[in-house]
Amino acid sequence: MAYPSIYLNSTTEELFRRIDQLNSESPALWGKMTVGQMLSHCAVPYEQILGTNTDQPPLLMRLILTLFLKKSMINEVPYKRNLPTAPSFIRTDKYDFFIEKERLKNYIKTIQEMGAEKLAETPSLSLGSLSATEWNNLLYKHIDHHLAQFGV
Repeated sequence: MAYPSIYLNSTTEELFRRIDQLNSESPALWGKMTVGQMLSHCAVPYEQILGTNTDQPPLLMRLILTLFLKKSMINEVPYKRNLPTAPSFIRTDKYDFFIEKERLKNYIKTIQEMGAEKLAETPSLSLGSLSATEWNNLLYKHIDHHLAQFGV
């Protein structure tokens, strides 16, 4: 089943509606992250796309990701619970819920406005070249997974 398009305003509005259901005390249904950590974690791929985070996995890890994990990351199968997290995505500090919430929403809107064609021209730091559909699947299923983790 195809994921909703991150390039459409209606999908952005639906993600915002779900994000706005969170509060600073929202509990996780699984995993170890607080809601502030989760919001910061979800911002990482957007930061990488926009060039504000250039943390790249080591060459060996990039090879493993592209050869063995890429397909499962960009396909239309939801992520399973409690999968390992890439080191550059791990969040253990305390994060301000309200700042992280607005930051993530701004990133989502920025990528939606960037559009499919421009996003497809932007390689992933971990996975290399991705089509517009692959980017859509990667970004949507990641945020959907973590919003579901917090019950929204």
